[in-house]
Amino acid sequence: MAVMTETAAAAPMAPTPKRRSPYPGWFFLPAAIIYGVLFLLPTFASLYFSLTRWTLFNSTFIGLDNFAQFLREPFLVKGLINTVLYAVITSGLKVVLGLMLAVLLTSQIAARGYLRSVVFFPVLVSTVGVGITFTILMHPTQGMINEALAMIGIKGPGWLVNPSLALFSVALVDVWKGVGLATVIYIAGIVAIPKDYYEAARIDGSTKFQSFLYVTLPLCRPATVTVILLSFIGGLRTFDLIWAMTRGGPGFASDTIASVIYKQYQAGFMASAPPATWCCSS
Repeated sequence: MAVMTETAAAAPMAPTPKRRSPYPGWFFLPAAIIYGVLFLLPTFASLYFSLTRWTLFNSTFIGLDNFAQFLREPFLVKGLINTVLYAVITSGLKVVLGLMLAVLLTSQIAARGYLRSVVFFPVLVSTVGVGITFTILMHPTQGMINEALAMIGIKGPGWLVNPSLALFSVALVDVWKGVGLATVIYIAGIVAIPKDYYEAARIDGSTKFQSFLYVTLPLCRPATVTVILLSFIGGLRTFDLIWAMTRGGPGFASDTIASVIYKQYQAGFMASAPPATWCCSS
């Protein structure tokens, strides 16, 4: 018996057969072609054009001069700073407000389903439509927001005409429109938490705030990571809302990198726009 055991132990194990894909290789060819045409080709083209001074008809290789010009232009650097600031503000507020609304909408309150629909509805509305609507509402003299503030004795600021407030005003509108998606993600995360954890915390004598702090918050970490990633990427790519509300103004106060690139193309300075595009896409 011992000899048989030693022989079995000494025998080499049979290699595990590799699992073959149920689909043939050519099955992935259409997706690869679409990916190459819509992503890889524009990426390498942007890289090439970022190293040239070009028009629609010819191009001249100039190395890194476009990047040096990008760093020297104050409005381009301002747009880059605004983009990062906008992304941080919007993603931070969406995380905080989304979590608070999710906790409220998973509690035992009346009309919970209806309120969930109301919170998510702005996500479905056109971004340009939201921008135009809030441009009217935030008008410094005739806007409904400032008129409502005047009724209670508060003088409303110039939301979109004050250089120090324009970017933050657009960011607040972005949060109003996008917090519904963050709320839905958090609701899914909270609902997935087993009730046993809350029962154990209640038996141990924890308050509702302690249950939130030590049960809900840690176990919602995957939802938090998802909301942060989606919101931050959306903030870095923002263009339509800012263009609909301020067009980057007043001056360059609310310009993001996307609006700066668009203005460069509009003005015909294509040498400055391609490197900025490549920097963003990479």
